[in-house]
Amino acid sequence: MTEPVRLAKRLAEMRGCSRREAEQYIEGGFVSVDGVVVEEPQFRVQDQAIVLAPDASLLAPAAVTLLLHKPAGYRAQDAARSAAPADARVQTAAQLLTAATRWPGDRAGIRPLKKHFSSAELVTPLATAASGLVVFTNDWRVARKLREDARLLEHEVVVEVSGQIKPGGLERLNRPDHGLTHQGVPLPPAKVSWQSETRLRFALKGELPGQIAELCEQVGLEVTAMKRLRVGRIPLSQLPPGQWRYLMPYERF
Repeated sequence: MTEPVRLAKRLAEMRGCSRREAEQYIEGGFVSVDGVVVEEPQFRVQDQAIVLAPDASLLAPAAVTLLLHKPAGYRAQDAARSAAPADARVQTAAQLLTAATRWPGDRAGIRPLKKHFSSAELVTPLATAASGLVVFTNDWRVARKLREDARLLEHEVVVEVSGQIKPGGLERLNRPDHGLTHQGVPLPPAKVSWQSETRLRFALKGELPGQIAELCEQVGLEVTAMKRLRVGRIPLSQLPPGQWRYLMPYERF
């Protein structure tokens, strides 16, 4: 029996490479221990069979963007920007990002890495009570577009409501000069239409957590459920609740 050593050290000895190169191979998902891929350089090994994949590369993994169908009840807000402190008892949407919850219909052909999940940041906040599409990314280009163009990017949201809308309420929501505000800030006009007696469809730019609920309240309605169907040109489509997929190379927000 040999003394346990870090996987990165053992791989470096086997391959005659530097410790840093060994770490890159491991973090890239190219190293298996007794047939199981291990992505932690500090993983301790003894006499197990260590194999480096034939296609192993030292190139940094490509940046990725993940699209998640967040169920209601999961927190998906930027804690640094939220006015209310985060409730530690509420699970976060990021906790749903695991290899096991990847949508089987994902056609991106990307091998999931733990680094994809740990380095991805939330760029489309959504109220905890709402469900629907949220976006995580470690691609600075996608993050910059979704943040810098947030006021220009249209979101489509369906909203279940109760109560009686005020006379002229729907027309007011659609007017450019509606005079409605969110947290004291004047809001741009939205395109709002009835989908049924209790369901409204919102298409609005720069949607923020709590904004739609406040708009509805100002015209006499109470939101009972909300689901984001689209961010820019990317739809939720057939993605099931609690599952995620990679953004395809040809898809653009």
